[in-house]
Amino acid sequence: MFIFDMLIGFLQSILEFFYHISGTIGLENYGLAIILMTIVIKLLLYPLTVKQVKSMKAMQDMQPEMKKLQEKHKKNPDVLQKEMAKLYKESGVNPLAGCLPLIAQMPILMGMFYALRDFNYVGDPQFLWMSSLSDADPFYILPVLSALTTFVQQKQTSAEMNQQTKMMMIFMPLFIGWISCTFPSGLVIYWVISNLMQILQQWWMYRGENTIKREAA
Repeated sequence: MFIFDMLIGFLQSILEFFYHISGTIGLENYGLAIILMTIVIKLLLYPLTVKQVKSMKAMQDMQPEMKKLQEKHKKNPDVLQKEMAKLYKESGVNPLAGCLPLIAQMPILMGMFYALRDFNYVGDPQFLWMSSLSDADPFYILPVLSALTTFVQQKQTSAEMNQQTKMMMIFMPLFIGWISCTFPSGLVIYWVISNLMQILQQWWMYRGENTIKREAA
């Protein structure tokens, strides 16, 4: 807990740093500071994002073969397990590889949550239409953006979707949007900008593949 408290304090100090940076360019504002800090954090975490997205893509590419094996050995789970392990080995895919980068990012994500939720804004807490970044968005614009960007981000990495995946595609953005209605605006800004950065990064990773699809069409 002590280490986590240090992380929260460190992230709040970084926010103050970017607040002063925004002041040097004549735009001293905590909202801008949160945006700048989020962009920098996402850029620093980009190598982990690449590993996570590539692993998810590899798992999606394997879905047709996995379905064939599941259908073929549905009455023999032991054989299915061995064949699945063989498929992973031949494809060079680690089914846990997509989770590990996310797990590595979790302390930072949780730290940002508490750092922004409990942040004491010393300067002017106003930003755009919001009178205070400590309060929830009174016009629900940020909650809508948080739900929309969450949906787009999920859509990018979901090719073939089963019924469960389709349900999650609907439920998760709505849940994020709902809880964003009660969160401080500063925290929701972080979530929206983080999603936008993730969308851009995933687009950048998939850009060659998207070009091939357009040419084939």
